[in-house]
Amino acid sequence: MRRWMVVFALLVVMPLLVVPIAAAPPAKKKPAPAPPPVPLAPQTLPHHIALFLAEISHEGARAVTFRATAVGTRFFLEEGSGVTVYVFRNGEYVKETFLPNTTLAKATKRYGVS
Repeated sequence: MRRWMVVFALLVVMPLLVVPIAAAPPAKKKPAPAPPPVPLAPQTLPHHIALFLAEISHEGARAVTFRATAVGTRFFLEEGSGVTVYVFRNGEYVKETFLPNTTLAKATKRYGVS
């Protein structure tokens, strides 16, 4: 009886323990390549806008990061130091105020835009 248990263990149980260890790990899928970046620049750009962008970037010497939104008759321009608020008058946006240390979300909320 004891010999039968040893034979059973060697022939049946041991291969079951060894097979999972010897099996190759599942192949990992490669992540899909990132899509190419989409350019944000418009096809045409008014001259005064081009001059403004060149000025704030110091003729390309520094990178510029900002957020902007236009709601109703107001235009909000957020940069690192705060938000400039413009109001639409006579066909153009005129600077109304500058809100230092403010985010775009806080500025729009302050003016009743949510």
